[in-house]
Amino acid sequence: MSCPIPLITPAPWRAILRENFNRVEALADFLELSSQQRQQLLFKPTFAINVPLRLAQKMAKQNLDDPLVRQFLPTRQENENHPDFVLDPVQDETFRCEAKLLHKYEGRVLLVCTSACAMHCRYCFRQNFSYDREDKLFLAEIEAIRSDASIHEVILSGGDPLSLSDETLKSLLDQLNAIPHLKRLRFHTRFPIGIPERIDDSFLRLISACSKQLFFVIHCNHPKELGADLFARLKELQKLGCVLLNQAVLLKGVNDDAPTLRTLCEELADQGILPYYLHQLDRVQGTAHFEVEEEQGRALIREIARSLPGYAVPKYVREIAGEPHKTPLN
Repeated sequence: MSCPIPLITPAPWRAILRENFNRVEALADFLELSSQQRQQLLFKPTFAINVPLRLAQKMAKQNLDDPLVRQFLPTRQENENHPDFVLDPVQDETFRCEAKLLHKYEGRVLLVCTSACAMHCRYCFRQNFSYDREDKLFLAEIEAIRSDASIHEVILSGGDPLSLSDETLKSLLDQLNAIPHLKRLRFHTRFPIGIPERIDDSFLRLISACSKQLFFVIHCNHPKELGADLFARLKELQKLGCVLLNQAVLLKGVNDDAPTLRTLCEELADQGILPYYLHQLDRVQGTAHFEVEEEQGRALIREIARSLPGYAVPKYVREIAGEPHKTPLN
């Protein structure tokens, strides 16, 4: 990954991050919601609201059924109790081998880099995770990875790893880059969907300096989240040899119809971003209103497969705690 860095005018992504909506009232005002619509909202949610301006500007006004509004604006449905929906649906705590390290699958580990994220999706399965917010050096985690030669891949997750400063990321990547048995580093990030400016010159230099094979798995659920600004930034990562994939969550009222899924997968594939996973909803407490029946999910996959090439059809999967990999549903 020694390709020359293309010149991109650095964007003040931290300033853009400060423009996020973090009050329900403020977003409701921006969306011009009626008093009747506001009665459906949850103004003091347990999981705080956090919505980038870029996504808010793509939301339809006066419409609680808009697919972006549904993903980010808390409603009273989050207070409904369902016995099958729990605090830790994928049992992250069970697989915690260090404060920030999860070891679920053979050959790879997940580093919970930070609790911070560019946005708070209402269906987030890790919204109740007990993040370690003290140690920012990852000393125990790096040592655990260094001492286990069976680990060939590290997944950088969170929160969102792109929430970290470039200085912290450089230190982390330098340490991982120096471990000879590591072959691959994988970023799981939703940050570029909300603030694509995060992929600036400084970040690209960090990526260019890494000798491992890098994967970026973005998280996009609906075509409205995409756009030329996002694709332009992601293209710079591709020029550096990074493999780009997308994972989506199947959500009722957001992407549970074939035309939406087909458009999403096709627009991603057109940009060289391969649809990787379509996740069945992780049953975290307060998200039952998002769940789609598995049979409907399988039918959707069969339908879009009729008109898309195989590489543009995502794997429909569910995470079952204790299984050695994601469980295919299609």
